[in-house]
Amino acid sequence: MDAEFNHHYHRRPLLRLRCSVQNYDWGKPGTDSQVARLFSLNSGSKIELDKLYAELWMGTHKSGPSFLLESDVENGASIGSQCITLKEWIAKNPNVLGDKVFDKWGSDLPFLFKVLSVAKALSIQAHPDKELAKMLHKLQPDVYKDDNHKPEMALAITEFEALCGFISLEELKGVLQNIPEIVELVGCTDANQVLHMNEQDGEEKVKSVLRSIFTQLMSASKEMTTKIISKLKTRLHLESQVRKLTDKERLVLQLEKQYPADIGIISAFFFNYVKLNPGEALYLGANEPHAYLYGDCIECMATSDNVVRAGLTPKHRDIQTLCSMLTYKQGFPEILKGFPLSPYITRYLPPFDEFEVDSCVLPRGASTVFPAVPGPSIFVITAGEGRMHTESSKEVVTEGDVLFAPANIEISITTVSELHLYRAGVNSRFFQIL
Repeated sequence: MDAEFNHHYHRRPLLRLRCSVQNYDWGKPGTDSQVARLFSLNSGSKIELDKLYAELWMGTHKSGPSFLLESDVENGASIGSQCITLKEWIAKNPNVLGDKVFDKWGSDLPFLFKVLSVAKALSIQAHPDKELAKMLHKLQPDVYKDDNHKPEMALAITEFEALCGFISLEELKGVLQNIPEIVELVGCTDANQVLHMNEQDGEEKVKSVLRSIFTQLMSASKEMTTKIISKLKTRLHLESQVRKLTDKERLVLQLEKQYPADIGIISAFFFNYVKLNPGEALYLGANEPHAYLYGDCIECMATSDNVVRAGLTPKHRDIQTLCSMLTYKQGFPEILKGFPLSPYITRYLPPFDEFEVDSCVLPRGASTVFPAVPGPSIFVITAGEGRMHTESSKEVVTEGDVLFAPANIEISITTVSELHLYRAGVNSRFFQIL
């Protein structure tokens, strides 16, 4: 098989992938889900209308591997079945990664590429840094599946909502003054400590008080949580008759319907409520709290599936780990709008070596070039039809196609109809570091 695949690679440097889907309970149902549509086209399987489709995974992570397809040389149509995983193939052909990527990360892709369709809130979570990931994986390998960190970026396809990072000290004071239920939950001592603080107390002091009050909140007993949420809900319903509720208050009532009596509902008051327009992106470093709420997005991250959860979830919670690992950095996150790489390509560069994402919208009849780069790429076609040309091959591509491109290959793209695609690759800043 190796010889056959190597021959295949030299003949057609772009490799078509069959990708894996994840059906988590926060996914969108059936044909409402962009993930379901792409997966169905990618795999040739029917969409099950009552099934929830949450994530399409494109990459080498063992929890959702991508497979190589042997292709019919004459017309580019896929034949045969899933034969070998992309991870196995890269391990046997590490030259496709380029020297710098191989030297830094070994014979694997450093990034995992995804499409997400979110119908209801994901858990309030954070991803560990490398040191903590190694420790958690060693202690609980069944829960923490690998020993890697997981910085990530979400790029909105539709309007996309998320909770992300802690609100500023001033906003937090406002919350404690306006949400009596939180004061009842954490106690007056902690609440007063926050109310009497100011920026002059220094960042470390503010962080330590925030850590204390947040840990207190997240550790509340089930009985206390149920009682407080019920009080909050009753009060907000009453007040909504005489005033317009804030966005955050409306969100909290919505979360209560999704996850009744869950402490995550109350914790939402502590986080920034971020609304992305299509084409805007949000990136999250290690140990930053977040929860995606609604919409479809492209997501890219370091190759890891490590998640520490603490609310809005039926899954395993690890509240002590979460509360102790967070950075408690405050303030609104940076929103990336990307920058034009060429007339049709926008690049999103987060401050992480492992990945960057390009978005390409190519009008009918137009053409563009993705220049050769010193690392590997994965392309996903999300709408339309076109052709991808390399020096030695030509591939017809349509919605649902996912392709792996080795390092150092220039790719030209032409369209039959307006074409939308996304590319994930290693961060170009990584190659500029001498």
